[in-house]
Amino acid sequence: MIIEVGITYLEMTNRSQLNPRRSDVDGLEIKRAELPLPEFNRFLYTAVGGDWYWVDRLGWTYQQWKEWVERPDMHTWIAYINGTPIGYFELDKEENYVEISKFGLVDSAIGSGLGAHLLTECVKRAWDMGPSRVQLDTCTLDHPGALHNYQARGFKIYNTGTYTADVPVRPIGPWPESRRTLNPDAPVASDLRR
Repeated sequence: MIIEVGITYLEMTNRSQLNPRRSDVDGLEIKRAELPLPEFNRFLYTAVGGDWYWVDRLGWTYQQWKEWVERPDMHTWIAYINGTPIGYFELDKEENYVEISKFGLVDSAIGSGLGAHLLTECVKRAWDMGPSRVQLDTCTLDHPGALHNYQARGFKIYNTGTYTADVPVRPIGPWPESRRTLNPDAPVASDLRR
């Protein structure tokens, strides 16, 4: 399905702009993936982004994923609760800025307050990489609360735009019964089995 997607570009130009938020969740740990592993990044990408139409990397070969995760200035951080991954973010350092290239939680963790906490930790780690600014973008396919979370943590909009995207009627998953749809009349996977 061809749709027009709105995109919002945000930035933080000083570490002091971060408005931190904490969540007291027992067993929460945020750890960097010290060993670049393409399979793990692809798993996180589909587990977190499957409901939000993250499709741009699905066609990547193993070699493309390997080249992405092995770059010295690309860091993957994973949020765990009691040893189970529940979200992640990727930080990609360019010349003088750090791009938050991916950020999100698995569906079962959304709405728990962990998003604000994870974003706080994400931004701290981005600033630790020594940039002059931290940037990210969000779009109308993302979680409806994403833009609010970014702005509440201190990000400011510096540009907006639109682009045309070819997306499936239903998101890719993490499995066919994914809960979102761009077309409410589209059959869900369970309807197709009847």
